[in-house]
Amino acid sequence: MKNTIKVLLAEDHTIVRNGIISLLNDETDIEIVADAKNGQEVIAYLKSGLEPDVILTDINMPDMNGIELINELRADYPQIKILILTMMEHEKYVTLCLDAGAHGYLLKNVNIAEIVFAIKQITSGYKYICTGISLNLLAQTNLRDINNGSNNSKSDVEISKREIEILSLIAQGYTNSEIADKLFTSKRTIEGNRQNLLEKTGTKNTAALVSFVVRNRIID
Repeated sequence: MKNTIKVLLAEDHTIVRNGIISLLNDETDIEIVADAKNGQEVIAYLKSGLEPDVILTDINMPDMNGIELINELRADYPQIKILILTMMEHEKYVTLCLDAGAHGYLLKNVNIAEIVFAIKQITSGYKYICTGISLNLLAQTNLRDINNGSNNSKSDVEISKREIEILSLIAQGYTNSEIADKLFTSKRTIEGNRQNLLEKTGTKNTAALVSFVVRNRIID
C-alpha cells in the first residue's frame, strides 16, 4: 500500500487556499495536513511537531514570503520538499526559487492534474517546472543557440513511436490527463511513460526533457 503524501499549503488568499484544498482532497494518496497564510505560520506548524512531506507555497505572502520560507526550510528542515505555486512567471523568479532550494515551480493557471504530478515527482526525488514555463525557457534556450551558432548532434537514445507521440504532446503543453485522453490510455500510464523518458534521456524535469528532444531533433 502506498504511503500518503502529506502536504502543508501556504497561501494568503483564502479563496485560492480553499480551492486548492478542495481539489486535492479528492486525491486518495495526497493529504493536506494543514494550511497557512504565510511562512511564519508554516514554521510555527513545523515547530509544533507537524511533519509534512511537501510544502506547497506561494511566493507573495505577508510577514514571511515564499523565498524567505525556502531559506528557513533549507536550513532547518532539509528533508521537506518545497513546491512553489505562484502567478510569477518571469525566469528570474524561477531561478531564484530553485537556487534557494525549491524542488518545483508551478504557475497558478495549471490544472489540478499537473499539481498532483508535480507533488509526486518531487517526492520521488526529481525537480519539476510546469509545462508553460518549460516551453518559455526552451524557446529562450533555442534562441540563444541560434544566436550563438550552436548545433547539437542527434542523440542515440532509442525512443518508441508511442513515446514520440507523448513527447510531441508534452512539448505542446498538454497535461498527463489530456495526453491520456488523446491517446486513449490512463493518466497513470502516461505518468509512467514520462518518468521512463526522463530516465532514458538523463533529464531531471519537463523543461530539460523537451529541450533534449527538440535540440536532438527527436521531434520537430
